[in-house]
Amino acid sequence: MGVSGSGKTTIGQALARQLGVPYAEGDDFHPPANVAKMSAGTPLTDEDRWPWLDAISGWLSTHRDSGGVVACSALKREYRDKLASVARHVFFLHLHGAPRLIADRISSRRGHFMPVELLRSQIEALESLAPGERGARVPIDGTPAETTALALAAVRSADHFEY
Repeated sequence: MGVSGSGKTTIGQALARQLGVPYAEGDDFHPPANVAKMSAGTPLTDEDRWPWLDAISGWLSTHRDSGGVVACSALKREYRDKLASVARHVFFLHLHGAPRLIADRISSRRGHFMPVELLRSQIEALESLAPGERGARVPIDGTPAETTALALAAVRSADHFEY
C-alpha cells in the first residue's frame, strides 16, 4: 500500500517472486472511468474507489488460502478494512518515503496514467497504519532490492505466516 510512485508495483512483483505466490496489479482493476478521471488530473472520490476495491477484494478472496500479493494504494483505513474482511491473513506493507522522492519517481516514469499533480491529494488522503491493523511501514529510500528485503522480513516476521 502507499501513494502512487512509492514502488508498489516494483516491490510487489519482487515480493511475490520471493514468496512464490501470484501477483496482481491494483491499477488493472480500475474501471476505465477511474483511469480517465486520474489521467485528466482529477482525484478519485470514495464513490469512485468502491467498485475498484470490490474488484480487488474478489481477487483477494480467490487467493485467501494460497496467498498472493496485490499492489493497491489502500490509502484509508476503511479501504483496508474492506480488503481485510475478505481474507483474514491480509498483511499491509505501507511503502513510505519523502514526497520529493516520490514526486521525482512519478515524473520520471513513462506510460502511467497517474500525473504528479495528484500526489498531493493522495498524501492528504493517506491514513497510516493504525494500531490493530496487520502490517508494517517499509521505507523506500534504498534500492528496490533493499526495500524488497525489508518488506520480505516484515512479512516473514508476521505471526500468521508459516515457512
